[in-house]
Amino acid sequence: MLNRKEIAILVIATIILAFSASLATKFSNFLYVLASVFIILLVNIIAKKIASYYVDSEIEIRLWEVDRYGFAPNKRFKKPLPAGLIIPLVVSILSLGYVKWLAALVFDVTPKPYRAAKRHGLYRFSEMTESHIGLIAAAGICANLLFAIIGYLIGFPEQMNFVSLSIFYVFFNMIPISDLDGNKIFFGEIILWAFLAALSIIGLAYVFLIV
Repeated sequence: MLNRKEIAILVIATIILAFSASLATKFSNFLYVLASVFIILLVNIIAKKIASYYVDSEIEIRLWEVDRYGFAPNKRFKKPLPAGLIIPLVVSILSLGYVKWLAALVFDVTPKPYRAAKRHGLYRFSEMTESHIGLIAAAGICANLLFAIIGYLIGFPEQMNFVSLSIFYVFFNMIPISDLDGNKIFFGEIILWAFLAALSIIGLAYVFLIV
């Protein structure tokens, strides 16, 4: 289901995110956090892969990169900035480890060759709509929320911090900027985005006020 490049990206993102999320905890908890982050990312990716299959497309996971720093066309970096690796570390350091930015991976969508034939006849091309892309992104977010609830109900070990990390992952990925899931959902299914954003805010309040 994942190619070699995607597996490599998953491993790198897991290590960086786990390190940044562990800055405010004991080093002995790092392996627990590493396992939690890996599960969170893998659940999100698998859910998106499954959703893309049902809309006759394929997705490829890649690292979140930013190639421009302004609105003008010429305001671009010479090389794309690996925001998925840099921002989690910067946010964690500035917040002394208490804010865990876990948005690091994005995806590209490619319609399957037979999608056009199934939908519009053999010789007509069919591109993915923003609604389809939004639903794929939402599938990953919903899966993370579901697993966070399951983790809370079955009582995952506190060292893993699985529930709060899942909420942080959902919250920051729901921000409608750049190529993050939130941007895809916002422009594809804005009502669904509003619903999921509300759930992520409620979850974040739970993390800070109750946990």
